Formats: sequence, C-alpha cells, structure tokens
Amino acid sequence: MPIHRFTRPRGRVETLHVDSGLLADNLLGDPALRSVDVYLPEGYDSTDADYPLLVDLVGFTGSGPGHLSWRAFGENVPQRLDRLVAEGRMGPVVAAFPDCFTSLGGNQYVDSLAMGAWASWLTEAMIPALEERFRIRRGRQHRGVFGKSSGGFGALYHGMRLAEHWGAIASHSGDVGFDRLFPGDLPKTLDALARRGGLEGFLRHVDAAPKMEGGDFHTLMILAMGASYDPDPQAPRGIRLPVDLRTCALIPERWARWMAFDPLLIVEEPAAQAALRSLGGVYLDCGARDQYAIHYGTRALADRLSELGIPHVHEEFDDDHSGVDYRMDRSLPFLYGALTGHDAG
Repeated sequence: MPIHRFTRPRGRVETLHVDSGLLADNLLGDPALRSVDVYLPEGYDSTDADYPLLVDLVGFTGSGPGHLSWRAFGENVPQRLDRLVAEGRMGPVVAAFPDCFTSLGGNQYVDSLAMGAWASWLTEAMIPALEERFRIRRGRQHRGVFGKSSGGFGALYHGMRLAEHWGAIASHSGDVGFDRLFPGDLPKTLDALARRGGLEGFLRHVDAAPKMEGGDFHTLMILAMGASYDPDPQAPRGIRLPVDLRTCALIPERWARWMAFDPLLIVEEPAAQAALRSLGGVYLDCGARDQYAIHYGTRALADRLSELGIPHVHEEFDDDHSGVDYRMDRSLPFLYGALTGHDAG
C-alpha cells in the first residue's frame, strides 16, 4: 500500500486571477476570468531569491486546483515537490496550477474558436501575470511545462509550436498517435449521441443530468476533441466530428484537421524540430499497458526523435493510463535540472 503523506505542504498557495480577451466569446460560454493557484516554496518569504517556474497542465476532467487537493494514500503536487526537495533530488520552484477546465470537461491547451484561445492565454496572458506578481526568473529558459494525458499532449504541443515560451517540457501519457487513439471511440460516440437524439439532445441531457455517468464523460471527451481540433462555428458549441454521422466513415478533410495536431505529424515539420532542439529538456513516458494505446504512439515519437537526433528522455513503465502521478518523481527533477543546469538526483 502506498504511504500516506501526513505532512502539510511547507510553502503556501496564492491565487492569481487572470482576465483576458483571449478567452472571451468562446462558443461554450465559459468565463474568461480564470484563476491560477501558485505554490510558493518554503523560504519564499524569507529570501529575495527568484525561482524557476513549472506549469502543471492537468488531464481531461481535471483542473489545476485539483492538484493541490488532499490525497488518500498519496500526496498532492506541492507535497511531492517538498519531498523531492528534501530528498535532494531537485531545488525549490514556483509551481503554477491554472484552472483551464471547460464546460466540455477538459482542455487540449490549443487555440480554438469554440473552446477559447488557450495556448495564447497560457503564454501571452498567464506567464506575464505570473512574472509581474511573483519572483520568477525571467526568460523562457527558466520555465517548464508538464502534464499527463491531455496535459501531456499540451506540453508536447507547446514544446513543438510554442517553444519560444518554454525551456523544457515533460509529457506523461500525452496524446500521441491519433490514428491509434481515437478511431475506436468515434462509433461509440455516435451511439451515445443517437441514444439522446443527436448532439443537441446529448448536450441537453448532460446539462440537465443530476450527475455525470462515466460513459457521458468519455463522450464529452471526444466532443471536446472536435471542438478543439476542428471547430464548426455554426454547430452547437462549435462541436464537429470527423466522421459521417450515419456510417461513421472518416471524412478525409475533417480527419486531416485532427491529425494536424498529432505530435507524430507535427514532429515532421522543420520548425517543430528546431523548436524541440532549442529546449533544454524533453521528457516523455507512458505505461506499457495504456488503455488508449498511447504507448504505441509514444514509442513511435521517441523513435522519430532519435532518428532526427533530437535529445530526449523516453521511459516506459509497467502500468496503464490511470493513477500514474508517481511518475512525477521522474519528470519534476528532470525539469528542474533542465531549467537550472543541475543534474536531477
């Protein structure tokens, strides 16, 4: 049984509110004013030192504040950071936990007219606001972004397309290999919509339901992908799927819009290769029994990075997609070392 962490975090949390037009007028009707919980490490108030910044992008159905919550037989991220520092595996950092939750259940951290310009918000609104308020080392070489699942995808996407804002990235079980990840879920999504009378009926059902069922969450996840990767401004909440709604046959031009976000395709772009080479560190891992077959795409991405001579760390471990926060024991020291030049313990 895992050891329960009884000690409270040694630092403290402040909440920053970021209001930006970048999220205004999203088709979901979600608020543009967003909170960012910021963990300031032990000693922050007793010195004038500045710190590297780590930004946590959570997985689907999660939000940054959830990573500060109490955990049974476990530890939240501030407790984990404290322990890793106490063990000498990394030094102190300022860690940001943005609330990027959407009413479709999550976020892919890309710019979307349906979901909002989240990639731009993180880099153009949140980072400057953090730097203005907290003692964070200036310059992208001192910032790292990490996440799991959708958050891992976000870290990879930002490292490939927005490296001017980041010094290092870490992806745990991030969405890679879309042709292996999504096609099996599309028929199930159409079945779920049909049971509720179509997309609008399903959305009304979710809005009115007293609680969310597990299957509804999974359907929402696929709908959120459509709103992220190929939104339709004329459709309910901007949601468009890449298949014929009667036969579930892939529509080539629509599926191509999804695939354009697959890190396996993005990595073929010379600009993305240059972006990755410019980073101080690239870390990716995935469980060998991932329920979504992400380990296959992760292996393919790691192989391609090796072929291209792009430095990276790839680790595969004996587990699945769920409950793998313990892998942050690997990524957080890695990121600290990449941002500071100190080897991780």
